[in-house]
Amino acid sequence: MLNQLTQPADGLTSRPMTWSLRGVSLLIILLLWEWYGRTTNPILFTYPTAIAQAAIDMIADGTLLVALSQSVSVLVTGFVLGTLIGIALGLVTGRSTVVAALLEFPMTALYVTPIIALVPILVLWFGFGTSAKVVVVLLFTIFPVLINTMRGVREVNPQLVEVARSFCSTEYRLWIDLVFPSALPFIMTGIRLAIGRALVAVIVAEFYTAVSGLGYLIVSNAHSFQTARVFVPIVVLMAAGVVSTELLEMAEARISPWRHR
Repeated sequence: MLNQLTQPADGLTSRPMTWSLRGVSLLIILLLWEWYGRTTNPILFTYPTAIAQAAIDMIADGTLLVALSQSVSVLVTGFVLGTLIGIALGLVTGRSTVVAALLEFPMTALYVTPIIALVPILVLWFGFGTSAKVVVVLLFTIFPVLINTMRGVREVNPQLVEVARSFCSTEYRLWIDLVFPSALPFIMTGIRLAIGRALVAVIVAEFYTAVSGLGYLIVSNAHSFQTARVFVPIVVLMAAGVVSTELLEMAEARISPWRHR
């Protein structure tokens, strides 16, 4: 009886149905956007077909691909470094009360400080090149990963730890067999949260430097009132965020399948 009652809900949330509903919602948004954009001053707003044409032009003249490669290199470098550092610090602070007490104040101070307020100082310290932008992305990325990893380590069942200890498990085996697998879903959640912040960080950093990347394209085209070309990098970033989130969800389902049963 319970299976019969839950079958319609399961069918409704099946993957093909989910993608169909997503496609319908996207189509409705695009149609409404197209209709409204064509009735608005093109300097103030634009519409999807105009953005598509602008994207083709920017690909043809090479500006979009060059800016995209510059932003992607900064994004990947800062995101990977921030993720690795966040996982390492989260694992250590989650298991050690001493390390947690030592790092609690500086971590809290940095976390509650608006990172955007630090961008001008970081640019002053590291210059207008890639280094400053990588540091900005790292700072935006590290805290969601760190906090979720630390939470995941602390959520490990103490009874399981005692059982492992009773079987003379070494600290190394305890980490490999229990702590890290238990914290893995939390780590993946932190990474999924961090990717959105990392995309924001790239654009914020490029707004301040305004010499390269997708942020530079947005600023330069906005100054010349080319609204359709302004929206091209915005749409690219939006698509990158959606695709990255979906890929991370798929990776999480494969890495920790017990969370999706």
